[in-house]
Amino acid sequence: MVGLTAAIALQCAVWGANPVSYNAALQDAQKQQRPLLVLVGASWCPGCQTMKTRVLPSLAKRGALRVVSLAIVDTDAEVETAKQLMRGGSIPQLIVFSRLPDGHWHREQLTGEASEAEVQSLIGRAIRAQQAVGETVAGAIGN
Repeated sequence: MVGLTAAIALQCAVWGANPVSYNAALQDAQKQQRPLLVLVGASWCPGCQTMKTRVLPSLAKRGALRVVSLAIVDTDAEVETAKQLMRGGSIPQLIVFSRLPDGHWHREQLTGEASEAEVQSLIGRAIRAQQAVGETVAGAIGN
């Protein structure tokens, strides 16, 4: 019972920190000017469940997800959204979008079960890309 309670608490930490739906997370990312992190997976996929119930909650507990807007997309429940986001047919896919200076979104992804270090590195690259946008805008304003 204690394990179940701890798992629920960790999931609440992930879900409570950021919007869960893709559209809400996208709007939040645009408003807050931060990267959008999307986990595309399914309830029947062991790697997806590891990402959803262990890796992401652990990162959330350490505060590593506060710098992104997070969405979880279930391939079975949100078929069209999943199709639009996925590259290839393997899951889980952890995708991060960061805004470029020209206003377009840069996409990078990890396919398959990933470690906390790999996810944190992915987020770090997205944050650096996002910061470059801010520096470009500040430079343009200062000129």
